[in-house]
Amino acid sequence: MSKIIASAGINGAHKIAKQAEQILAKAIKQKGKDCKVEFPNTGYYMPVIYSITGQAVEKLGDFEQVIQEIKSLLPEPVADDLWTPYLGPVLDAGMATLFAEEIIEACKYVIGPNPVDGIWLGAADDVILRERGIQFVDGSAPGFAAIVGAAPDVETAVKIARKCQERSLYVFMAGHHNGTTFAEQLAQAGVELGWETRLVPFGREITAAIYAAGFASRVALTFGGVKPGDYKRHLLYNKNRIFAFVVALGKVTDEWYATAAGVINYGFPTIADSDIPEILPTGVCTYEHVVSNIPHDEIVEKAIEVRGLKIKITEVAIPVSVSPAFEGERIRKEEMHCEFGGQRTPAFEWLRMRGTKEVEDGKVEVKGANVDSVEVGGKLPLGIVVEVAGRKMQADFEPVLERQIHTFMNEAQGLWHMGQRDINWVRISQTAAQAGFKLEHIGKLLHAMFHEQFSSIIDKVQIKIFTDESQVTGLREQATAVYAERDARLAGMTDEDVGTFYSCTLCQSFAPNHVCVVSPERPGLCGAYSWLDCRAAYEITPTGPNQPLPKGNCIEPTIGQWDKINAFVLKTSGGNIERMSQYSMITDPMTSCGCFECIAAVLPSTGGIMIVNREYPEMTPCGMKFSTLAGTVGGGNQTPGFIGHSKHYINSGKFIAAEGGIKRIVWMPTMLKEEIKDAFIKRAEELELGGEDFLAKIADETTATTEEEVLQFITKAGHSVTSLEPMF
Repeated sequence: MSKIIASAGINGAHKIAKQAEQILAKAIKQKGKDCKVEFPNTGYYMPVIYSITGQAVEKLGDFEQVIQEIKSLLPEPVADDLWTPYLGPVLDAGMATLFAEEIIEACKYVIGPNPVDGIWLGAADDVILRERGIQFVDGSAPGFAAIVGAAPDVETAVKIARKCQERSLYVFMAGHHNGTTFAEQLAQAGVELGWETRLVPFGREITAAIYAAGFASRVALTFGGVKPGDYKRHLLYNKNRIFAFVVALGKVTDEWYATAAGVINYGFPTIADSDIPEILPTGVCTYEHVVSNIPHDEIVEKAIEVRGLKIKITEVAIPVSVSPAFEGERIRKEEMHCEFGGQRTPAFEWLRMRGTKEVEDGKVEVKGANVDSVEVGGKLPLGIVVEVAGRKMQADFEPVLERQIHTFMNEAQGLWHMGQRDINWVRISQTAAQAGFKLEHIGKLLHAMFHEQFSSIIDKVQIKIFTDESQVTGLREQATAVYAERDARLAGMTDEDVGTFYSCTLCQSFAPNHVCVVSPERPGLCGAYSWLDCRAAYEITPTGPNQPLPKGNCIEPTIGQWDKINAFVLKTSGGNIERMSQYSMITDPMTSCGCFECIAAVLPSTGGIMIVNREYPEMTPCGMKFSTLAGTVGGGNQTPGFIGHSKHYINSGKFIAAEGGIKRIVWMPTMLKEEIKDAFIKRAEELELGGEDFLAKIADETTATTEEEVLQFITKAGHSVTSLEPMF
């Protein structure tokens, strides 16, 4: 190993450790040792420290023990002529660096300067973690690039960022070079930054790179079921599951060397544009550890190669780039060339199955005015009719495929889509219009993506796009009638109507013990998969994560157990879960991965349950925030009294049916109440609970924040749960 890397990495670690000691002493002097310390709205304490050592840092004084751990890891400062044949001392120095950086950034939240400032986002909260974590599970985010420093110019920065986006990678940014940063260069070019576009600026200083390592640590803790303090499994998990790498742009300082050494422990290599010493032999990382002197037009491809990533890029013959990374792109009014729908003009989108002879594959028709006939800021009606044919296509697949229009259109840079059916809203940016993007390119995009994703059930796809108002309104009436027929067909389907459920093991890459069993009345806990979705997915990929499960003989109808379902769960969980109940949160409840939209938890003294959605960041009546609850429920655990579930499941006839269903709900956040209100009131009326009156009897954060206050509220309100038998 190079003597320069050894000396720079170790000496850089000492410099950052000294910074940590100084800022901690300052914070304790100002706030005291008992001052609470945390990354806001997170439940994993200091995630790198917590995952590696198991120590839960809750107050400033707890960092003193971490400082001692840092000192024990740090080798003695060394001269520039030190040479060592192995990485051990530098890796120890690197881990000490990560601990020290976590102290520095955490203390900033206490005494300033606040890490969240302007374009800088600081630590990702747990809502972001779960929203984005699912993309690392399903492969739509193959990994992330941690970019430190700055490109030689703005144009080069934009090219590097776009290459990462086109490959669906997240870009985490920290550190500066020659007084500027990669994130500031992108902002100067007008590139939209943020989690939505996968371009995430953490902070100006190199210490902000700890948020990238912390994100990786939290993914392992949240989705992988890795226990705090199990550092060996944690580091191996990151090496084998989280495909990340560092791109160093500019002069590599001692502090950069030390930080790079820290993430090499995770299996994350560094690829640099400067002429620094390399570490080419494999060992800790999959391939090389440090690769240098890479040209800017090759650096993204080289980093992907070194990390061992396999990335497939969908080529679509349209004048803008296509990637899931553009799905979160916003097009504001002042940036748009034109818009369609959104209550501004009539609009709809409709996918329908046709006979093979009725569909000419690849045919795209535009009937009416096009993009180039509209002045900047203008609007048009829009009707999108996608007609598909295939030997394995079924009418029940229509709404499943139709929902993909939203995803596919948003993946085109400069094309923004919201809503579905007849409440869709589309915008095309000025930049896309200037590049030559027209309505026929929407058709080409949809044709390519439907074949790419659904080739096993679709043989032909043709698209008709209408902008003439009379044609749009006439066809919309036909589509609306079809929407109503679909809703009636799906709404009437019960678990008793089918002999087969479906598995979903998509998240087993993160939670090995977890198995979702999806039925007509219990969708996947992430909210992304219904029974019909799983059936379609099985038709598309017969060997995929969604497999048909014949129910077999019913063991216990009240809690929802069948012998063949139990046998599948036992086998697929690796023998860890013997039985699973479809309708109970007390007896053998379904496991959870970590991607759930909501968590239900028993409040024993009330005789009922609380439900908290992941968007709610505050404390709940059970004494835990969502993030802390998730640590209990997630990771493939089977925890009686707690379940993860989707929002839609709340209004299902089978929602914890064994315990009394929605009658047991005594607390929900107001935001969740409002979101499910209409369907919830309808369900309550069906059960003769009083509809809107029953919803008002459920406490929320405005009326109760502790279990005792919930009990007082529901007693005074006359909630029906008070007359039910105890849950246990």
